[in-house]
Amino acid sequence: MFKKILIANRGEIACRVIKTAQKMGIKTVAVYSEADRDARHVSMADEAVFIGAAPSKDSYLVVEKIIAACKQTGAEAVHPGYGFLSENSDFCDRLEKEGIIFIGPKKHAIESMGDKIASKKLAMAAGVSTIPGYTDVIKSPEQAVEIANGIGYPVMIKASAGGGGKGLRVAFNATEAHEGFQSCTNEARNSFGDDRVFIEKFIEEPRHIEIQVLGDAHGNLVYLWERECSLQRRHQKVIEEAPSPFLDAATRKAMGEQAVALARAVQYQSAGTVEFVVGKGREFYFLEMNTRLQVEHPVTEFITGVDLVEQMIRVAAGEKLSFGQDELKLDGWAIECRVNAEDAARNFLPSTGRLVTYRPPEEIPGKVRVDTGVYEGAEISMFYDPMIAKLIVHAPTRLEAIASMRDALNSFAIRGVSSNIAFHAALLQNPGFVSGTFNTGLIGEQYPKGFVAADLAHDEPQLLITVAAFIHRKHLERNASTSGQLPGHHYVPENDFIVLIGGESHPVTVSAFNGGMRIKHDNKDYDLVSDWKFGQLIIRGTVNGEPFSMQAERVGVDYRLSHWGTQADIKVLGVAAAKLQALMLHKAPPDLSRFLLSPMPGLLTELVVGEGQVVKAGEKLATIEAMKMENILRAEQDCVIGKLMAKPGESLAVNQAIIEFGGK
Repeated sequence: MFKKILIANRGEIACRVIKTAQKMGIKTVAVYSEADRDARHVSMADEAVFIGAAPSKDSYLVVEKIIAACKQTGAEAVHPGYGFLSENSDFCDRLEKEGIIFIGPKKHAIESMGDKIASKKLAMAAGVSTIPGYTDVIKSPEQAVEIANGIGYPVMIKASAGGGGKGLRVAFNATEAHEGFQSCTNEARNSFGDDRVFIEKFIEEPRHIEIQVLGDAHGNLVYLWERECSLQRRHQKVIEEAPSPFLDAATRKAMGEQAVALARAVQYQSAGTVEFVVGKGREFYFLEMNTRLQVEHPVTEFITGVDLVEQMIRVAAGEKLSFGQDELKLDGWAIECRVNAEDAARNFLPSTGRLVTYRPPEEIPGKVRVDTGVYEGAEISMFYDPMIAKLIVHAPTRLEAIASMRDALNSFAIRGVSSNIAFHAALLQNPGFVSGTFNTGLIGEQYPKGFVAADLAHDEPQLLITVAAFIHRKHLERNASTSGQLPGHHYVPENDFIVLIGGESHPVTVSAFNGGMRIKHDNKDYDLVSDWKFGQLIIRGTVNGEPFSMQAERVGVDYRLSHWGTQADIKVLGVAAAKLQALMLHKAPPDLSRFLLSPMPGLLTELVVGEGQVVKAGEKLATIEAMKMENILRAEQDCVIGKLMAKPGESLAVNQAIIEFGGK
């Protein structure tokens, strides 16, 4: 077994690998860029080596620097994590020549299966069902349009070396095929150093289901069941679960056996994933093989009890798998939510900045797990992907896992950057998800312009009213305890309030109750007991004996409560103050429609219009690059360009003006 390994990655996956290495008694070496000097993975490792500037092309993607770090520290092996160099066969080859073990598959497997074009040809030769398409390299946007026309729309344009949703576009017509080819080529070149793309038929109403495989150097191969990854946004996975609520036993077995056969064809050694697109009749087609660990591997670990990182290390050290296919059993249900720094209200655009508050839910062995690479006070950088953490739960049944995840999300507090926590909570109560009848189009169809927590109606508004009244009364009690009050003029808290929520008024009466408060409204008593204290972002307790957990904070004179994906700003006023509040005029927000505002922090890479130019609705105005993704800004209506307020190459803040329109 290795004595020391280097992790050629960053963030949560670097921390994840370090944890298993520590469990196995293996020393670890972290590498870090300028932006990651104070990162969590650096402090967790036994040693850390600086490898360059913040952009990944100057640090995490530089093979020579990784090898130099291995030699400097005496690391015998390298775990690549996912992304960066994890599926780079040249990196694998260089390590081998230097006498350093690559904790992953061999070079020939990466070359055969890591390249989407080559892997599809190999799958076809092996008799695996594949999607109709054009598997040779496409050289121009005109050729892409010609091929797409021949296949029939819609088509999927994909980067051969792509992954994580980068270098992938769906085109429904010739214009989209032309633009999609150019965007895929640019993203693939910037993210992977390989601009080859191919085209295949897009399966409508598809499900994305993948099979986890594991092999050793002695010819042993097993599949560890499947993961349901159909909840996607812009082709990036949002929530994953294992097993799939869609598959039956026969389909599960057939997909698993095909995945193993494909892996055996390239003598696969290590953990890998064979991805399938599955139609509504459970017909399945080979999509691609990822010759690395997947982001969503924890759900498989929960339902099998197998530590996949440990198995990768043991296989790389030459050990045999200690179990066979017949020994693997399905245990319960697991769900993973990818908690990202993104603004759901702005159509999920990236959010960067400092994590002023980072309070994940408590981890419970076998039930609740948090994989993260950050800490409170850490910086979410524009240079890397927006993942903050992965929240994973495990329960005996799917419905119990959903309930457990909803409770865990209620207790996950992040401030300083926007996050998608509320969106996850909303998805977990979406009828399509709960019933298991969803496909990859659910998010795009039901949340086409993003998600605003304040727009979602709460299942139990009475709970929000009760908690708001409780917190308000606590504030008044604190005011009453202030020292220095004149004798005979002490402040006495009120017991009767008006709670304003969702445009409705609710009279409330508060009284003491067995160490808690009895809050009466809407002709019912609600007995709330909680040990909540001022300054705590999470309030936990019981209402009429039923436990609850939610986030509560003061915003101006309102109480902002976040629970089950909803967010409500609630006013609690005295009876007299409520009457005056009803007379207040509404202040309209300023009209910003004459400006093109940057919807995210990022780099303005392209500005394609000039002052005085007449622009039609839908025409391209500018391109912003953020977190490795190109975002094209288009005119929402016919207009005239008045003034250019930013220049290409400029770093933009959220809501920074780019263009002022001169007329419409």
